[in-house]
Amino acid sequence: MKKVTGIGGIFFKSENPEKMRDWYDKNLGLVTNEYGSLFEFRQSDEPDKKGYLQWSPFSSNTEYFKPSEKEFMINYRVENLEELVYELRESGITILDEIETYEYGKFVHILDPENNKIELWEPVDNVFTQMYDGKTTK
Repeated sequence: MKKVTGIGGIFFKSENPEKMRDWYDKNLGLVTNEYGSLFEFRQSDEPDKKGYLQWSPFSSNTEYFKPSEKEFMINYRVENLEELVYELRESGITILDEIETYEYGKFVHILDPENNKIELWEPVDNVFTQMYDGKTTK
């Protein structure tokens, strides 16, 4: 079974997320929105299909990264999240929450051996294609 298929997101703490988004927009050309920037790419096994990676600065006092005390969190794209969570649980990996489902995919959070919170995402990429209609970083 495939597990991680790519990076789904890069999240980091920032003293001023809005200013950070504006800086990256102005100076590095990221197409930003209220969440950060959505990077668009083509899937290597199916080049006609688009995939997405979310880049997001979070407020420095966010609780979203808890229980990790780190300044960052990485989101990994996965296939078959339910099966992966079952395998991880069987291996003794700390699963922090239950799988949550949204129109754009399923999510769950785990901890690695150094207490880094990791977000696992089984994406539904076509939702982003419809939502952002080309307003992405390419």
